[in-house]
Amino acid sequence: MEDSEGSIELDLVAAPARSSGRRLRGAVAQQLGIAIVGGAIGPGERLTGEIEHAALLEVSRSAYREAVQVLAAKGLVESRTKAGTRVLPRSRWNLLDPDVLAWAFAGEPDPGFTQDLFELRAVVEPAAARLAAIRRTAEDVAALHAALHRMRRHTLATEAGRAADRAFHDAVLQATRNDALISLSASIGAAVKWTTQYKQRLRALPRDPIPDHARVSDAIAAGDAAAAEAAMRALVELALEDTRRSREA
Repeated sequence: MEDSEGSIELDLVAAPARSSGRRLRGAVAQQLGIAIVGGAIGPGERLTGEIEHAALLEVSRSAYREAVQVLAAKGLVESRTKAGTRVLPRSRWNLLDPDVLAWAFAGEPDPGFTQDLFELRAVVEPAAARLAAIRRTAEDVAALHAALHRMRRHTLATEAGRAADRAFHDAVLQATRNDALISLSASIGAAVKWTTQYKQRLRALPRDPIPDHARVSDAIAAGDAAAAEAAMRALVELALEDTRRSREA
């Protein structure tokens, strides 16, 4: 709801009084983050003042202030003396932050943003698989096999299976021995998690993607760089197609 001064008030549920300071700050940041990333509060719009918003959420002013600092660190908002706290342009947001990704998928994600994530994966992961095939160690291969085994055991319909899926993609990046690529692990993992979960929101996955992962694992284990790159590219492209079908369902 917009007040007469152009600031935004949200009908947010008050955070539990017994929450720890960290949990309370996280809950408030999550509520505000979902509203911003989901478009309920647009770029340039101002949040209600610290006192008013803290009272609305039934939290301390310090908890609200810390939550805003979390959002500012992720590039979502900027606070200025007298001007208050305003939402920054989307170009300033840290879209690869795992929390921001989670907030984007809390509702119906923007199709363009979902496409952006898959394009990022298509650029990064095939090249990473190529490097992994060249540089992998026995420990890396064991990590891939272990993650693949857990995926088969639990399936991607379960949280345990999706956690194994993230571990698989993380193992590929770790095997590159490239610190810049490894630093993307949390972001790639979050993108894999939320897109996989999104695809199953209305129905089961249209097909079993685990064989796609097995082809990547086999090529890396064999040291076949070209095959690893091709297999990962196919995996990402098929995952995007599954997502499109899910959206159209």
